[in-house]
Amino acid sequence: MKILLGSNSPRRNELLTQMDIDFTKVKISCDEDFAEEMHSSEVPVFLSQKKSEAYTALQENELLITADTVVVSGDEILNKPIDAQEAEKMLRSLSGDSHEVITGVTLRTQDKEVSFSSSTKVWINELSPADIEHYISKYKPYDKAGSYGIQEWFGLSQVVKIEGCFYNVVGLPCSLLYKRLKNDYNVQ
Repeated sequence: MKILLGSNSPRRNELLTQMDIDFTKVKISCDEDFAEEMHSSEVPVFLSQKKSEAYTALQENELLITADTVVVSGDEILNKPIDAQEAEKMLRSLSGDSHEVITGVTLRTQDKEVSFSSSTKVWINELSPADIEHYISKYKPYDKAGSYGIQEWFGLSQVVKIEGCFYNVVGLPCSLLYKRLKNDYNVQ
């Protein structure tokens, strides 16, 4: 079976490569809007399904993987920041507290669709204004939900602990994905 990855995320690309999964990247264009009244825990799966449905060229013997990761602080979803000011606001809101990172994944063939999610709780140090400015100016986290990447300087210096899958915070719950590919689609 040919595996397709419908994601622009370099991190998801890298994780699948590290998992020794042969895949081809495909481009998917769709908005990432969702109803405001939708519960935050439902959003990642909804968006992964929406991305999957937007890809209309799926052929027989192909399996498409789509995913979406959100950061939830309190009841608020922190998406990708549009600029440094929004990134700073997000990081200040995460400072000295815990939050949840949820990744929704959809696996789809012409005959079958399976969607699931994984949640990881993350605790962050109290962030100084200097640390926030350093991170934003050097790492420009504008392509990351919640304005940070756990796999770089921020995670190394500011994440106190996590409860759940580390790779889920990076962008893909790898062990769960592997299990679902193997059990639901017989992908070895």
